[in-house]
Amino acid sequence: MSKGSTALPPRTGSRPPAKPKKQKPRKKRSAMKIFFSLLFSILLIVAAGLTYLVLQADKAIDEISSPVDEEVVIPPGEAVNEKAVAMLLMGIDARAHGGGLNTDVMMVAVFNPNSKSATIVTIPRDTNIDIEGYRARKANSFYADFYMNALNKKKLSKEAAYADAKQEVRNVMSKLFDIDIKYSAVINFQGFADVVDALGGVTVDVDKRMKYKDSADGTNIDLEPGVQTLSGEKALDFVRYRKSNNGKNMSSDFERNARQSQVIGALTDKMKSFDGVTKIGSVMQAVGKNLTLDMPSKEIKNMMTTYLGLSRNDITFIPLEGTWRSPYVYMDEEKLKEARAALQAKMAE
Repeated sequence: MSKGSTALPPRTGSRPPAKPKKQKPRKKRSAMKIFFSLLFSILLIVAAGLTYLVLQADKAIDEISSPVDEEVVIPPGEAVNEKAVAMLLMGIDARAHGGGLNTDVMMVAVFNPNSKSATIVTIPRDTNIDIEGYRARKANSFYADFYMNALNKKKLSKEAAYADAKQEVRNVMSKLFDIDIKYSAVINFQGFADVVDALGGVTVDVDKRMKYKDSADGTNIDLEPGVQTLSGEKALDFVRYRKSNNGKNMSSDFERNARQSQVIGALTDKMKSFDGVTKIGSVMQAVGKNLTLDMPSKEIKNMMTTYLGLSRNDITFIPLEGTWRSPYVYMDEEKLKEARAALQAKMAE
């Protein structure tokens, strides 16, 4: 361009200089990628957990099952995943210095596969049970008495005596509630503690100061009131607490039953959570070592698959109430009728 010349204006119709292209934001795309990666990982873990459950189930079921006739054929429509079933649940203190075969926990439960729900009646351990054909006694002594009778008078082996005792207690409770109780389960207290530990503890609301020590059986309960997460041993202390050494903060069987219901509900919810799924293997091991159930192994598997997703909201807890007149709890007949009707209704759903 010569000196003194001026710059020519741009040609008409010429394009303005191209602006650099803006990068599309990657944040949303990255977030979605992370989300789907996380979801995939969760599905893998759940699948692994369920696979582990299947593999562990057979081993645990072999330990859980009492020696029943596995050749027994369940009639069509009678399996536990097709028809409501009533069970007797008993908890015993089988520690080295524990209470032998007295059932400190006793419940009658009906599970219904149609509604995927359950009704559980809790029976105070000191309840006076007076049923025709049986000597009246405390609810917690039936199992031990029947076992000793089978061992000493019927001359049965220990294994057969345990089976006979469970059958007899089922007969008593079937008459009391006027339902057919088909199976019974016995879990020792250590098993309860092991299950809680396998799930990483259980969160409950401790209703009062609990402090009691007994060197004879190794009991050392020391709990402060309030919402807290308890270990297996502490959870066991919570459901078993009855009295203190100084005579304060005493606890009735009715309060104990309410605590048992609270813990069972909390454990049920935890089992169906993601955290619970990842710990299924440990739970199965804990159960397998500490539970006996006189049910064919195929039916146990049916129970597991049918009720695996059960939550606290699917369970109705009914305490069998009464009046304490030492040394017994005498049942309130109206409450007994209500509990009986609730179990029968659940069977009929």
